[in-house]
Amino acid sequence: MMSAINSPSMLIVGTGSLASLFAARLSASGVSVTMLGTWQVGLEALGKFGVRLVDADGNEQAYSVNVTSDAQTCSGSRYALVLVKSWQNTRVAQQLKKCLAPDGLALTLQNGLGNREALAQVLGEERVALGITTYGANMVGPSRVRPAGEGTITLTSNPDPSPIGELLRKVGFHVEYTDNASSLMWGKLLINAAINPLTALLDVPNGELLNRPSARVLMDAVVREAVEVANALGVQLPYPDPTAQVEEIAQRTAANRSSMLQDVSRGTPTEIDAINGAIVKAGREVGVRTPVNRTLWQLVKAKVELDTV
Repeated sequence: MMSAINSPSMLIVGTGSLASLFAARLSASGVSVTMLGTWQVGLEALGKFGVRLVDADGNEQAYSVNVTSDAQTCSGSRYALVLVKSWQNTRVAQQLKKCLAPDGLALTLQNGLGNREALAQVLGEERVALGITTYGANMVGPSRVRPAGEGTITLTSNPDPSPIGELLRKVGFHVEYTDNASSLMWGKLLINAAINPLTALLDVPNGELLNRPSARVLMDAVVREAVEVANALGVQLPYPDPTAQVEEIAQRTAANRSSMLQDVSRGTPTEIDAINGAIVKAGREVGVRTPVNRTLWQLVKAKVELDTV
C-alpha cells in the first residue's frame, strides 16, 4: 500500500470499471473516496465489500469507499472525477450542481467529444477541467474490477487542474499536462473509434483485431477518415503515424475488453454517438465524407437495439 496523504477527499461520479479502479487506488493511499452512482446492485456491493481489485491470478484486495445515489449527500465536494458514459452527462451535470462547492472543480476523464462542454454548460467553464486517460480496467462483477495495464492521465491547463492532478500523481498515477486540448481529444478519439466498435461488433479483445486482416483494413479506414476530418479542422494529432499508434495501443492492451464491448455485453447504451458518431458529425461540418465511421456507428447502435428488444 502506498503512503497515506494528509486527509484529502475525492468524489467519483460513476461505479463502473474505471471509476472503481480510480477509487481503489485513491482509497489505498488514504484518500476518503465517495462514489456517486445509479447502479443499485453496484452501490450495494461497493458499500458491503468495498472496491475489490482482482489480479491476474484471481486474488482480490478490497478498499473501502463511501457510496451514495443521492447527490445532496455530497454537497460541498471540492474535487470530483467524472467517469461515466457520455450519454449520462445531462444527469451528471445536475448532480454535480448540487455536489460541488462554489470553488469546486470537476475533472472529466470520459471518452469521446463534447463531455466538458456538456458539463460546463450547467456548472460553468471555470468549474470543469478536461483530461484524457489511457488506463484500462475490466469489470468482473459488481464492485469487482481487474486492472488492464498502466497508462497515462493527460490534463489540459484551463481551468487549472493541478490540485487534482497532483493528488492523482501522489497516489501513483502517471500524470502529464498539455496546452493543446484539441490535439489531446482527437488523439484519443481516433484510437477509440478504430478499436472500440470493432471489438464490440466482433466480440473480441483488443489484440484479436490485429490477428484479423479484414479488421485491420477497417481500422485503417476509420483512421484515415478521422485524420482527414482532424486536418480539415486544423487539429494536429499528437503522434506522427496514426495507424501505427492505433495498432500499438491494440497490442499494448491486447487482453483488454474495450469499454464498448463491455457495454454491448451487458446490453447497456454505448458511447458510440460521442466517438464514431462525433467524427461523422464533425466531418459533415467540414465537408469530409466518413462512410466507414458512419457504418460502424449505425451497426453498434443496431446491435444494442437488437440486444435490448
